[in-house]
Amino acid sequence: MGNDLLLSLVVVTALAFDFTNGFHDTGNAMATSIATGALGPRTAVALSGVLNLVGAFLSLSVAATIANGLVDTHLVTLTVVFAGLAGGIIWNLLTWFLGIPSSSSHALIGGVVGSMLAAAGGHAVQWHGLFQKVIIPAGISPIVAGLIATVGTYLVYRISRGVPERTRSHGFRLGQIGSASMVSLAHGTNDAQKTMGIITLALIANGTVKSDAQAPFWVILSCALAISIGTYMGGWRVIRTLGKGLVEIESPQGMAAESSSAAVILLSSHFGYSLSTTHVATGSILGTGLGKRGAEVRWSVAGRMATAWIFTLPAAGAVGALSYAIANGIGGNPGVFVVLLILIAVAGGIFLGSRKNAVSHENVNAEWSGAKTPEPATV
Repeated sequence: MGNDLLLSLVVVTALAFDFTNGFHDTGNAMATSIATGALGPRTAVALSGVLNLVGAFLSLSVAATIANGLVDTHLVTLTVVFAGLAGGIIWNLLTWFLGIPSSSSHALIGGVVGSMLAAAGGHAVQWHGLFQKVIIPAGISPIVAGLIATVGTYLVYRISRGVPERTRSHGFRLGQIGSASMVSLAHGTNDAQKTMGIITLALIANGTVKSDAQAPFWVILSCALAISIGTYMGGWRVIRTLGKGLVEIESPQGMAAESSSAAVILLSSHFGYSLSTTHVATGSILGTGLGKRGAEVRWSVAGRMATAWIFTLPAAGAVGALSYAIANGIGGNPGVFVVLLILIAVAGGIFLGSRKNAVSHENVNAEWSGAKTPEPATV
């Protein structure tokens, strides 16, 4: 296996991660619109897929952060990048299986940082960039999104208090189509960029492009398509958690949550912050519960999600470090091939396990329309 073949393997694995990112994060954009009936499940994920594709072409700031702002590009190897991707994919699939809206972005970053630490030590990580562009936004973004959504929810109910309930709900459902579309577009400008950055990092490590190069067009296009197709597949487990697990969403709340999420994500993409769209969407949904009088917020569910968020970076980092240790211990390209087989086996096991506890768009549609649908077994 020559370097070009190894590079091809890394690129394919990165696109596989991008695909998992798409179906893992569909709920960030469309869960509230599906929950309120503004969009049907299949229509929602199809619209989200198209807009993720468009959004991926609108900005490259986040891709530059991932490619050049987190680790020393002179010390990166293709094995490091591959091991990092393995860490991100495994954590993504595990949290998807459990229905936990964790951060795909942090899984990817954690995996790469972990494999880099295992390969070259702490000096190979740009800690300032990691804290400034990733960790600090992770803590601040859900709070900011939640505050905006709280104020927005209060205002929309206040302004529309004299409008008949049926008319108000219908109007805000129409508005949700636009606000949810903006979240999908924003998701493409942020999350698709991360895989572009990783592939660019692999190209730099292979000497294919210069260390300060931007993502080539073919990288942008392939990443945009991968996340778009993954989004269309729909992460129904996560959609159900975000749509009904945190707050009982009405259409005014849904529009407020989506508008808040879109504003925060687009602003962060402009400045190159690699924040978690999952954190932002969750903060916005919780904010709508605080902004509506009498709304019930399920803090126990939010607490479990927050716990997963805390563990995402270190857990994915540990898997990334272990993957690198296995690949390096066996030696070079054969080691990478062994890690690939392990990754395929783990992914296959998770998918087979999910078939016993399947959640489809028919389940979600039936549950949220009041039909009686057997609950999947808890994991």
